Amino acid sequence: MNEVQIQPIIGQAWTGKHVILLHCTNNNQFLQLYKSYHAPIEPPRHNCAETLSQLLSIGYSVAAITPISSNQIQYVLVL
Repeated sequence: MNEVQIQPIIGQAWTGKHVILLHCTNNNQFLQLYKSYHAPIEPPRHNCAETLSQLLSIGYSVAAITPISSNQIQYVLVL
């Protein structure tokens, strides 16, 4: 039986979703931002609400909000 190997197509347009994980404190302080490789982004601010505002204004929506410790929150944003 011949096995077919599929090669990735170079230059293929990105058709998936972009994901951002935003970590903040309960006191509205920005901690860390993780993103998918090609996700469009604005530079994060020290104020978490301002960072969220910027991401929402470029089209992201909040998919989930999860407490990750007693004083940290993770926002999952999808575009």
